[in-house]
Amino acid sequence: MSHDPSASDGAAAPSAQRAPADPGPLLAAGALDGAASSAAPAGTATVAPAVSPAGAAPADDAALVRRLLAGDEQAFEQLVTGLHTPMLRLARTLAGPAGAQDVVQETWAAVFDGLVRFEGRSSLKTWVFRILTNRARTWGTREKRTVAVSWMEDGDLGSEPAVDPARFDGIGDWVNPPAPWTEQSPEGLLLRKEIGAVLQRELEALAPGQRAVVQLRDVEGCPSDEVCEILGISEANQRVLLHRGRSKLRAALERTMARG
Repeated sequence: MSHDPSASDGAAAPSAQRAPADPGPLLAAGALDGAASSAAPAGTATVAPAVSPAGAAPADDAALVRRLLAGDEQAFEQLVTGLHTPMLRLARTLAGPAGAQDVVQETWAAVFDGLVRFEGRSSLKTWVFRILTNRARTWGTREKRTVAVSWMEDGDLGSEPAVDPARFDGIGDWVNPPAPWTEQSPEGLLLRKEIGAVLQRELEALAPGQRAVVQLRDVEGCPSDEVCEILGISEANQRVLLHRGRSKLRAALERTMARG
């Protein structure tokens, strides 16, 4: 895979002037909550993901698994409430709207059947998402549908600048800098609803690989190593996909700001 020197988790503009808002924190802060939750079944709530130490499940995961294996109904409700909506979002990215529900239901069946084999080498959420990714592949093969999995492999993604180079002068300063904005004013808080709609639309329009990585990193709050494990991609590929997906969302935000 060719190296993209500009690809990073938080790509910065080549100037000291303020760059367009990074959509990552907005997504993580819940700007998409209203739009994303509409895809969930009634009564299903999203919960903020807990970030666990790399390579190990948090202690509360182990406790939850013990309760699940003991047949604790409240533990099952807690697991489903916390993961069903994120699973559905990821399934829509991997299998499309037509296959999302089937993939999620098959994933739940596999999770409950295989729970006794959960060893805690990753978080429970990562383990479930990895099962979902595999089920999406299986569903695509069985239904003879084309599931976009080629992006999971390392390949030459080519050159794709985050910002049009023509917007910078010879020393890297903005020729036409983006306008700064804030969401803390009353007007800004009202604008956040519009921003959420813009981000949802643009997120759905991203290439599948970019959408999956941005979804996992900035919506679900998964760290980079867990995203690589879930999707079966390299760290370098994850960085490039995240960088390019965020860049496109950032450009969409800038266009929205420019319209006033």
